[in-house]
Order: sequence, then structure tokens, then C-alpha cells
Amino acid sequence: MANNTDAKLLQEAIDLYELYGGAKLIRKAGASDIPYTTLHNRIKTARLLGYKPSIKKDAPRIYEKKRLGKMFIVIPDTQVKTGVCTDHLEWIGNYISEKKPDAVIHIGDHWDMPSLSSYDKGKLAFEGRRYVNDVKAGRAGMERLVKPFQSIPGYNPRMVFTMGNHEMRVSRFADNCPEMSGHVDLDDLGIKEYGWEVIPFLQPIEIDQIEFCHYFTSGVLGRPVSSAAVMLRERQKSCIMGHVQTFDMAVHKKTQNIAMMVGTCYLHDEDYLGPQGNNVRRQIVVLHEVEDGKFDPMLVSLKFLEKAYG
Repeated sequence: MANNTDAKLLQEAIDLYELYGGAKLIRKAGASDIPYTTLHNRIKTARLLGYKPSIKKDAPRIYEKKRLGKMFIVIPDTQVKTGVCTDHLEWIGNYISEKKPDAVIHIGDHWDMPSLSSYDKGKLAFEGRRYVNDVKAGRAGMERLVKPFQSIPGYNPRMVFTMGNHEMRVSRFADNCPEMSGHVDLDDLGIKEYGWEVIPFLQPIEIDQIEFCHYFTSGVLGRPVSSAAVMLRERQKSCIMGHVQTFDMAVHKKTQNIAMMVGTCYLHDEDYLGPQGNNVRRQIVVLHEVEDGKFDPMLVSLKFLEKAYG
């Protein structure tokens, strides 16, 4: 017969087992600092001796409230410009406020910057575009995104912004028109002012053994990789990129590393894509249980966010 001390330890072990489902999960959740083997043996002994949990089975389980591992939220290309709806950015901000991820990664191309598009210059559609309006539109959209979660006392997630090719339109214009120096500059966007850690264009950043970049390249010309499978082969680790409108994912059969092209995050259609090209996933991506380069991905559509927070 177990003494009072042993009985208390066995009861605690069986209660933890009821809440988390196993010694490994108890340790992973940080609910106990007891060595795994000791904890496992106590649970086994308690079950053999017929110990019952001291909590009701229909009570909320702690693991539903406490996170296992880290959570990241990835925001794909938002491509904000004048005349488009940005309500979804506020929905995302509210979603972040509720879920409180450990890190928020914006994959870049928040500013669309159509006034600096070399593809449209000289076309009728280019008429009326103004740099100052592009900057203001992007800033207004960014304000809608970050305001909800930055107003929460004590909540300070890591915020990472990987510069996109649309933001780099500003740098290219300034380089090609030195006479505009001081009038057109990346500082006009004020990305750091909103709390973002800014990662230079095409420079990957690794967070918890997952690489993030606006896009990863392949071949001697440095063009964007053509698929998630190619990205996984090139990077040889879990990695996430934006840039392309389509969503794509590949999982390595042995290592279980995951490569993702995360799709788009805007409500409007792009004329240049046509009816079929605009039929894409519009979403954010949540990475659950991030640990050592592994994670469980969850796709959260803008339609869901509208229903929940619109």
C-alpha cells in the first residue's frame, strides 16, 4: 500500500495523464519538470493500482487552452493599393489578437506600388497613378493590420517582414533616377515604424529551423522556384515563400520537412491575371506546434475570417 507521499505523487501523475494524454505530452507542454521516465512509471503504477482522475472527464482539458510548441502566423502577399478593399487586414489583426501567436511573418509585397510598375508604364491604365497615394494606401492598410494586436497589454510577438519585389520597386526607381534622391525612398513606407523586423529582399531568415523568404530562387539566373517540391529540394529544410498567387505544398517523405507557397492575401482581383488566374486561395497560414523545423500547417481562408471577424 502506498504511503501518503507516494499516493499524492501517483494522484498528481494520473491527473496530468488525464489532462495531457501521456508523459511525453506532459513534458512537451511544460506542465511538469519530472523526468520523462519517472513520470511514465508513476502513470503506469497509478493505473495498475486503480487510481482515478480527480477531475471530471467532461471538464475542459488544459491542453485545449495551453499551446503545445510555438505558433506562427504567416501573411501572404497583401498587395495594397488605392481603390481596393482592406477590411481583411483588420480581420487578420483581430485573429492574431485572439490566437496570440509567438511570431507573425509577413512574406512581403504589402505595398503594390502600381505607380512604379515598369510593366504598365506608357499604357492607358498608368494614367493617374501617384507614388504618394501608393505609399499612403499601404500605410493605411498596415495600420489596420497591426492596430488590433499591438493594443493588447503585455503581448509582444516577434514581427518579421521579408521585403518583396513590389517594395523593391521603390529602390529600383531611386537607383534609376538619382535626381529623385531624398524624394523616393524605402523609408517612406515606414515598415520599421510599425514594429516589423525588416529582412532584405531575397535574404532568407531562419526561425526555429524554418526558412522564410519572399521567394526562393533556382538556377543560375536566380528565378523563383517553380514549385514547392523544387523549393524543398533546393533548400533541404522546411521553408515558406510567397510571390506566386497559387498555393502549393510539398512534404519530404523521410525528413517530414515541409515547403509551402502560401498563396495570396487580398480580396480584389488583378486584371492581368484574368478570370482563371484570379481563382486562387486567399488566406493566411497558421503553423502549429513549431519545433525543430517541423510544424502542423492550417489554412485559414479570408472567407472564414470575414465570417468570424467581419
